[in-house]
Amino acid sequence: MANELVRFDWAMKRLLRQKSNFVILEGLISELLKEDVKIQQILESESNQQTNVDKFNRVDILALNSTNELVIIEVQNTKQYDYFHRMLYGTSKATAEHLDLGSPYSEIKKVYSINIVYFDLGQGEDYVYHGKANFVGIHQGDVLGLSEKQQELFGKQKVYQIFPEYYVVKVNNFNDLAKDTLDEWVYYLKNDEVLKNAKAKGLKQVSEFLTLQNLTPAEKRDYYQEMENNRLTKSVLDTARMDGERNNAKETASKMKAKGFDNEAIHELTGLPMHLIEKL
Repeated sequence: MANELVRFDWAMKRLLRQKSNFVILEGLISELLKEDVKIQQILESESNQQTNVDKFNRVDILALNSTNELVIIEVQNTKQYDYFHRMLYGTSKATAEHLDLGSPYSEIKKVYSINIVYFDLGQGEDYVYHGKANFVGIHQGDVLGLSEKQQELFGKQKVYQIFPEYYVVKVNNFNDLAKDTLDEWVYYLKNDEVLKNAKAKGLKQVSEFLTLQNLTPAEKRDYYQEMENNRLTKSVLDTARMDGERNNAKETASKMKAKGFDNEAIHELTGLPMHLIEKL
């Protein structure tokens, strides 16, 4: 238990904003982007709010990397149907807020949006998805490119490099079989445990620094309190969901009874207990 690792979302709020721990976030970003990334600074984000209610089971970090690009990392634990829209809002907000008034459009910063979700977002069997903007000709099927002058002016080779890119890590879809270094990161995100002999960038530092034994007494109290808050939040959400299902089942059972279904059939099809069905 002494070497038990803390949850990544809690570490993002309390530990990973420290410059000495940038190497951990750099490791995750580097493995996703397949290039070496260095963080210049952590900028303001909503997760600087310090109450669990304000964040409602989510946390985000906005970082500026060494090549002047913005990286949003967000962890979401509870289901949200419009999460794709929030991803769009996040990149749009970051893009607009980090262009100085009067500056030319060419100074708009590239934005990467990394989303670590612990629910089934959309439909798809994979556990890591990457989205970027390409413009494809509807007649010729060619991909719209940058002119030589544009490449020189912007320092980009492809049009998609100007627009935001999105990564979605559906943690619960991962089967725990790590085939590469990115999988090693996903394994940690899912299990709060680093695989033995993991080689992914940043995971060595996770094992060294993100342990319960390294927390101060105040940090430990905060960590255990937040884990308890998360359990309570999940319990409340589960209860609300079950109450909704029960109310829907009662409505269905009433309609079935009105149509002449016997109580046994209603019980089998709705799952309601017999004593409730008999009172309908």
